[in-house]
Amino acid sequence: MVKRSRIVAFFLILLLIIATIGTTSKGILSNIKLGLDLQGGFEVLYEVIPGENQKVTQDVLSSTVESLNRRVNVLGVSEPVISIEGKNRIRVQLAGVKDQNKAREILSTQAKLTFRDYNDKLMLTGSDLKEGGAKPTFDENNTPAVSVTLKDKNKFKEVTQKISAMPQGTNLLAIWLDFEEGKDSIKGNQENMISAPAVSQVFNTDTVQITGNFTVKESKELADLLNAGSLPVELKEVYSTSVGAQFGEQALNETILAGIIGILLIFVFMLGYYRFPGFIAVVTLAVYIFLTLLVFDWMNAVLTLPGIAALILGVGMAVDANIITYERIKDEIKLGRSVKAAVAEGTKNSLSTIFDANLTTLLAAGVLFFYGTSSVKGFATTLIISILMSFITAVYGTRFFMNLWVNSNIFNKRPGWFGVNKKHIHDLAEKMDLYHLPTRFDKLDFVKTRKIFYGLSIGVTIIGIIFLFVFGLNLGIDFSSGTRIEVSSAQPLTKEEIKGEFDSLNLKTEDIVLAGTNNQSGVVRLKGVLTKQEIADLKSHFIKKYKSEPNVSTVSPTVGKELAKNALKAVLIASLGIILYVSVRFEWRMGVPTVIALLHDAFFIITIFSLLQIEVDLTFIAAVLTIIGYSINDTIVTFDRIRENLRHKKKIKTVEELEEITNISIRQTLTRSINTVLTVLVAVVALLIFGSDAIRNFALALLIGMLCGVYSSLFIASQFWLDLKVKELKKKGTLNTEKAKKENLEGQV
Repeated sequence: MVKRSRIVAFFLILLLIIATIGTTSKGILSNIKLGLDLQGGFEVLYEVIPGENQKVTQDVLSSTVESLNRRVNVLGVSEPVISIEGKNRIRVQLAGVKDQNKAREILSTQAKLTFRDYNDKLMLTGSDLKEGGAKPTFDENNTPAVSVTLKDKNKFKEVTQKISAMPQGTNLLAIWLDFEEGKDSIKGNQENMISAPAVSQVFNTDTVQITGNFTVKESKELADLLNAGSLPVELKEVYSTSVGAQFGEQALNETILAGIIGILLIFVFMLGYYRFPGFIAVVTLAVYIFLTLLVFDWMNAVLTLPGIAALILGVGMAVDANIITYERIKDEIKLGRSVKAAVAEGTKNSLSTIFDANLTTLLAAGVLFFYGTSSVKGFATTLIISILMSFITAVYGTRFFMNLWVNSNIFNKRPGWFGVNKKHIHDLAEKMDLYHLPTRFDKLDFVKTRKIFYGLSIGVTIIGIIFLFVFGLNLGIDFSSGTRIEVSSAQPLTKEEIKGEFDSLNLKTEDIVLAGTNNQSGVVRLKGVLTKQEIADLKSHFIKKYKSEPNVSTVSPTVGKELAKNALKAVLIASLGIILYVSVRFEWRMGVPTVIALLHDAFFIITIFSLLQIEVDLTFIAAVLTIIGYSINDTIVTFDRIRENLRHKKKIKTVEELEEITNISIRQTLTRSINTVLTVLVAVVALLIFGSDAIRNFALALLIGMLCGVYSSLFIASQFWLDLKVKELKKKGTLNTEKAKKENLEGQV
């Protein structure tokens, strides 16, 4: 008898979910903070340079951050991110700032106001000003000026007394902003001098008027800067990146479109292949996306362009968990179990596999977060949240909704709703077990040809090493240091045209690559790091030329080396963590092949990038670590099935038995491997075709890595385990599988 109350309960819950998502999504999306790569803005990493007899302490760093915060308030930027990094660095992220040149100038200017005589002798400093005493005003000629209030009018009286007594032409009181000893002088370089009025009388007042060739806006900015106070230390720019508002908006729209297309295609595949369970998957995936964005909002986190990519890829993780569960349920139905019993058994037996696969990916994401910087850290944050949310929705959400329907008895004697053909279902009386259950891949012998694939992989590795020696890697400025500029035009560009524009700025181009639709964008690399003034001039030039603000990134040699070192360290630590986990959870003979397969995949990506001379930047490292996480899923699923199949034999005495277990395990998990990689590849290809140029290399690395990951899990990792196990068998004579059986049963609890 069909219990309609359970079906009604499902649809009521579904309506509640739709209503909740429909009424709150707009508010959640509007609350989420967008990174500078999605709304424009700039980011800069400063190295703190202490003054004479000064040490960089936490107090000094904290006071510098406070000063920078006051200056950011002058700019009117909402929700700036200013953080201390390490022992002597401060990172500033200003998303949405409109005048980036002015922001950079205001941030890094020390704003040390000094009053000096004709001989550059110091008479007054900014510390003599009354706090908050600067304000914009107008002089007697009605031109913009700045009025400042002094703490002690007697001190100013003494200064004017000394200056006015000097000979005509030398009775000047020069007003400087950031005077540099040995460089600036009233008789020489006056670049930092605001004005030098003549003093012919003594002033007995605490108010001083600073005049110069100011506009109204400039007088206000100077007053705000003086009120914000001078920085306690000098700041040296060692890394910076800026994104024009137009670039950010375009990247956001393109990536969201790619995400929608990719996710819709995944939904269509799940519905078409898994039928009713696919419908449940669509519901839980929608809940997953909503919950991920909700948590992001609660955390007050910043969503970056790679972060959106991680969210889309997280759908692949959630789909993977559903596919593992659904394939197991189909197997249980084929054994002759009722739909209700098959769902109960399938969800129980798939849990340990899903847990292991998610945890190893979480490990890679955690390492990426710890060693990543800026947008890469944002990618890792989103990936971690996505993994956690996908586990909750794909495991508990799927079970809950599935049980409502199954326990209503509506699917009794209707296995077709789960994508199982009746002719493939065995009678329960046959006592067919999972080990002997036929698959569509039974004619494939993966073990027999393993030496061919070993040779293929070794050959590719040797070729890869040759390529690396001959071509090297096309290292982006993240690792090689220098300056990267991306210009955009409404019309197609040519390399000659771009080179001509840079020549007119006296900037020698190192490399020019055309990109975008109809070559409407150009990426230019320069040796060396441009100065603030050079960046300002460059931006002004291209805004005037193409009506679009270029993106500019600079990396100092020191930071470039650090990023390269941290990237290598991240990959090594992630690999070590995975081998330790798999060794403890399974056995070391599975841990070692897992890492070898991962390194094989990573090296293959590096080889392709070397051959095609595609730029390698920080997002490339994010892609490699993501591949490590995704690739291990296939390997873990296969090893989990091998461990389960080992329990069918109390003792293993021949190599043929080991080969049989390996072959059967690969065949049984091959459908899952194919379907998982297809769904994830749909998302990746959508990012590659429709996504922003900024993450195209990232998507390409993922595409290559995904395909390579399936190959390595099928033909490298499991086969290598087999060879290690064969050696153990020859050494011991007999392998006792009781331990494997016990571990497997414990893993399913």
